[in-house]
Amino acid sequence: QVQLVESGGGLVQAGGSLRLSCAASGRTFSSFPMGWFRQAPGKEREFVANISWSGRTTYYADSVKGRFTISRDNAKNTLYLRMNSLKPEDTAVYYCAADPYGLESERKALYDYWGQGTQVTVSS
Repeated sequence: QVQLVESGGGLVQAGGSLRLSCAASGRTFSSFPMGWFRQAPGKEREFVANISWSGRTTYYADSVKGRFTISRDNAKNTLYLRMNSLKPEDTAVYYCAADPYGLESERKALYDYWGQGTQVTVSS
């Protein structure tokens, strides 16, 4: 089992920045690729970014590429998402998730462990 707890969400104006954190406990965090997903009201949960277990490989959705940066600190069992140049359409609940299969996929079905989410609201 892996327990995940997100933090760092909040209300920010368009153009602003936030850094989300995801603290992990339980099974070895450093062995899992990790991902960030988000879900806006009335929409399906969508992929945002993922990162390999080592942190050397990252992948982003086109909608956030160049604005968001995913990173991890395996010594601290923590995953991060730095979000710059935020837009109102980035408003959503953001979730971190762990991929025990090692596939580094965009598919949410391949992530078995999820946090409870943190709300990000971007005002125009």
